[in-house]
Amino acid sequence: MSSIYRRMLLNIAFLDDATRPPVQKLEGLTEAQRAPGQHLRMIHDHLRDNMHTLGKLIERANAGTATQAEIAAETGDLAMVANYRRFGNLCGQYCQFVHGHHSIEDYAIFPGLAQQGAAFKAIADRLQAEHVVVHELLVRLVDALNALAEETTPARFGDAMTVYHALERVLLSHLGYEEEAMGDALGYFGLGS
Repeated sequence: MSSIYRRMLLNIAFLDDATRPPVQKLEGLTEAQRAPGQHLRMIHDHLRDNMHTLGKLIERANAGTATQAEIAAETGDLAMVANYRRFGNLCGQYCQFVHGHHSIEDYAIFPGLAQQGAAFKAIADRLQAEHVVVHELLVRLVDALNALAEETTPARFGDAMTVYHALERVLLSHLGYEEEAMGDALGYFGLGS
């Protein structure tokens, strides 16, 4: 991996909180209105767990205890991978659940959120743009994992770890912002039902 590529991955300022639209506070929510946001957090917690599992898989690949077939099988079993495979896009086996989750948001939730005013439209647009970045990093991680499985070298391990840490930073930041920016809005505006 070139140093330019590595710097690009490590210097993703796109998810800098200062560049994100401000979270809109909604007051007086009922427990029923908070429930869709809590459900979103549970889904995101599953994605967070998947990131931890991926980190362990990279370590196993580096140690030579995971073959390319095992990497393909184990990433295919991750929930964050399932929907990408179904939709047949470039990410193939790795990215399904994230894609399915993001597709639901992009096509079923964000348009409704955007209709709630300019502030929520800015949030919806930003979250949708962040999905593109997450997808690109997922694709790059799959490529790096497959390269590592083909030839376990310190350079390939470094490449896989670089992409993994970039994805981890981007995805975890995105999930947290999404929960704050639209969690309460889901139930308040009836978008999560």
